[in-house]
Amino acid sequence: MQERAARTQTRVLRAAAELLSSQGRAGISTRAVSAAAGVQPPTLYRLFGDKDGLLDALAAYGFEQYLREKQALAQTDDPVEDLRRSWDLHVGFGLTRPGFYVLMYGEGRYRGGMPGGLETIAILRQTLARVAAAGRLRMSVERATQLVHAMGLGVVLSLIATPPSERDETLPTTAREHALRMITTADTVGEQGTGEDSCAVVACRAAALREALSRDRTTSLTPSEGALLADWLDRLADANSAARSAS
Repeated sequence: MQERAARTQTRVLRAAAELLSSQGRAGISTRAVSAAAGVQPPTLYRLFGDKDGLLDALAAYGFEQYLREKQALAQTDDPVEDLRRSWDLHVGFGLTRPGFYVLMYGEGRYRGGMPGGLETIAILRQTLARVAAAGRLRMSVERATQLVHAMGLGVVLSLIATPPSERDETLPTTAREHALRMITTADTVGEQGTGEDSCAVVACRAAALREALSRDRTTSLTPSEGALLADWLDRLADANSAARSAS
């Protein structure tokens, strides 16, 4: 019985996904989805509870597709370049599947806190942790994660809202490089010279040490001492970015 219900649920989600791709959010009605899936409307309510439940399940289905593409990206020895490729994949997903993207991120009912959405944030955080470990992150991993995520969402949602004929095709790349200049240094901390990058040496080293301690899981400190040190390092890492924003 459960297996049959699972098969029906998958059929309904695939039908809804096709409607979303071909007709957009306006094409997702209980009647249209039922007809496309070959089921009666009461079946949808039994499987998903209500229309919001169906939309939540459809958003989760979209996150599954996105995660498959995200997880397929091969990791290289250059975490900053990996971050570029991750950004480009995110933008590409949003612009080729705008209906899904708006459902996942752009409606009043934010769905980025779903397990799939949280996993995409975790992947971004892991990449930025690698940037920090390489000594190239000029702020804390958490702050950089929030910043890159917010900027990516803003760029994609703005482009989706703009008619294709009026879009600035250079905007995603320009925004990407601006974000990278904000959060990373051009070289590792050991290679930095004087000038603007020298102001970020303490921040980079603090972020790198924070990541090293997180990976090492040292027992030299008590849990409370480790938490206090982590807080200090995050504050040191973010102090430079706060000063840059204020200037």
